[in-house]
This record gives sequence, C-alpha cells and structure tokens, in this order.
Amino acid sequence: MKSRDKKPQSPLKLLKRLLTAPVVLLAAAIILIEDWLWDDLARIAAAIGRLPVFRAIEALIATLPPYLALACFGLPALLLVPVKIAALYFISHGHAMLGLSTIVGAKVVGTALVARIFTLTKAKLMRIKWFAWLYEKFIAFKARVYGAIKATSLYRVAHIKFLRLKLWLKAWASNRRGSLRRRWSAALKYSRRRKQPES
Repeated sequence: MKSRDKKPQSPLKLLKRLLTAPVVLLAAAIILIEDWLWDDLARIAAAIGRLPVFRAIEALIATLPPYLALACFGLPALLLVPVKIAALYFISHGHAMLGLSTIVGAKVVGTALVARIFTLTKAKLMRIKWFAWLYEKFIAFKARVYGAIKATSLYRVAHIKFLRLKLWLKAWASNRRGSLRRRWSAALKYSRRRKQPES
C-alpha cells in the first residue's frame, strides 16, 4: 500500500490561517455572549421603554422610515465610541480593571440598546434589500459558528455554568425584592403606629 505524501502548505496560506484563527475565535466568542445576553437584555430594555419618559421616544423610533431607522440602529455604536476610548485610556494608564469594567459595561448597554432598537425597527430594516441580504448571511454564519461551538465539551461546560449563574442571579434578585418588600411593610406599620393617638 503506497503512502501519498501530502503537499506542504505554502507559507502565505499558513500565515493567513494563523492570522485569521484568533479573529474567528474572537468573533465566535462575541456572537455567543451576545446570543446568551440578547433576550434578557431585550426584555430589560423593553421594561425600561415602558416608562412614560421613554414611551414617546420608542413610538417615534417605530414610525421612522427605513433609512432613518437604519441610522437609529447604528447610533448606539457611535455613542459608545467615546466610552471605549476612555476605557483604553484607563488601561494605558495602569487602571486595567477600571478599563475592562468600562468595556464590559459599554458592551452590555450597547447590546441592550441595539436589541431594543432592532425589535422596534426590524420590519423597516428588512425593506432595505442589502441590509436584509446581510442579515440573512449573518444569521447563516451565526448558525454555523453556534453549531460548531455547541458540539464542543468546552461550550457545554460553559453553558451549564452560565445557566447556573442565571438561576443564582434570579434567586438572589427574588430574595432581594422579598427583603425590600418586608422592610417597606415594616416601615409602613411602624409609621402607622407612630401616627395612632396614644390612649
């Protein structure tokens, strides 16, 4: 049985693979994080949007024509540029934790804004042919990346830990709300007792 020698890869192709691998991994990590957070952040943004001060703004955004809706959709990225520059400034001046916290906070806020604006403007955005085409390509790419990463044991471990963290945060928030309600009820009872005339 004759063995066939594989042709060695050219240095250019090898360099290209080495350079693109970190970019692909970074893109996959960003897609996964946004996919995990998208629904929760969209719900939070929707709850904030129901406040009277934001309700009129959301109603205005929902009535925008397609290209103005597109400009509004891209606005959060532009608004967060100064914040990211400030984060890099913090990191370059030795405040790494502050810089990283700023970047993470900007990412969370930006994702929440984009998720809500996309919900409000999706119908209008899909009327722009090139945007609809890019959106379909992105969804297909995300599905491939997500399918490949979901098949790994690392993803399964990380996903289980993330679900446990969500349950813990939900339980903590529920306990916190219960504690605040109990304190509020106790304060009201104490206030009523103080107002009652002494017999």
